[in-house]
Amino acid sequence: MTDSDVFVGSAARAPIRLLDESGSPVVGEQAAGFGMPSAELLLKMYRQMVLVRRFDVQVTTLTRQGRLATYAPALGQEACEIAGVEALAPQDWLFPSHRDTVAMLARGIPPQGALAFFRGEWHSDFDPKQYRVAPLTVPLATHLLHAVGLATAAKLKGDPVVSLGFLGDGATSEGDAHEAFNFATTWQSPTVFVIQNNQYAISVPLARQSHLAHFVDRAAGYGMPGYLVDGNDAAAMYAVISSAVERAREGGGPTLIEGVTYRVEAHTNSDDPTRYRTAAEVDAWRARDPLTRLERYLRAAGELDDELAERFALEAEDLAARTRELMNTEPVLDPLELFDHVYAAERPAMAEQRALLERELTDTQAGAQR
Repeated sequence: MTDSDVFVGSAARAPIRLLDESGSPVVGEQAAGFGMPSAELLLKMYRQMVLVRRFDVQVTTLTRQGRLATYAPALGQEACEIAGVEALAPQDWLFPSHRDTVAMLARGIPPQGALAFFRGEWHSDFDPKQYRVAPLTVPLATHLLHAVGLATAAKLKGDPVVSLGFLGDGATSEGDAHEAFNFATTWQSPTVFVIQNNQYAISVPLARQSHLAHFVDRAAGYGMPGYLVDGNDAAAMYAVISSAVERAREGGGPTLIEGVTYRVEAHTNSDDPTRYRTAAEVDAWRARDPLTRLERYLRAAGELDDELAERFALEAEDLAARTRELMNTEPVLDPLELFDHVYAAERPAMAEQRALLERELTDTQAGAQR
């Protein structure tokens, strides 16, 4: 598969790339002036990608076993996810969408916190302020407005905070994305938008989503810089995102970045991808695997050997085992918590609803005991 095979439209062009598919460094125009991140940083990113991939595969299996209600896998998109997290400083904020659980994990959120939403426990089973991660959102693009709002507030207060919002290609068709891009450029908020273009909005391919060859071409219309990047190249993704983060922190305003990648697994456990794509297409993208590409580079550079790779793999297995144990424990839920923290002063209608649900729960429990 060539670069031209990846894109649609007459204005297609090659994305920024620092590592080719064999893991060899890229020089010249395609690097677009971006330098290779340090070997130490790339090794750290490789370890994180190993961990989150094993986690992602484990959670996908647990979902198929009925341990979670649903899950949106990120297999194949780890370079975008980890590069985005590594580019942020501790005081910065991450705004994830439904496919960014592995990014939340890489930001330090424990597995139970990252998966509580998909188990139907809590919307956010972690303290957003502690991790500087907003609650995961399923409605497309709504979180981008929050990212712009938080970053704008930080700017007004003089805090050196940058927000980063992940979105998929399908989310670019939502009005909330347009509003977020427009407000970000109008207010010059320190926000970085990272489109993970994984080729499908559930079952809708690129050609049916937009007449543009690249979603990032919309950046010019809003008045912000835009970069098209090989989303399976962790080095390039980090170089571009970190540059955009620092530009935002220094008062340069927002940036739109499109990482061209691929969703190897199904959209969620309720999706049948064989209805809209071929096995040959998936295999072609597996050959562009971001983890394999980075591993080849690190081995050739003498930064990674079998012993270190095995250590990372064992860490990943330990994470998978802990995740299995957590998901095999039935959560203790109180449905009446639905009514907590809705209003400062409870309204009569809500009190009636609480009493009604409480009676139903009591009756159900009594019936189960008979």
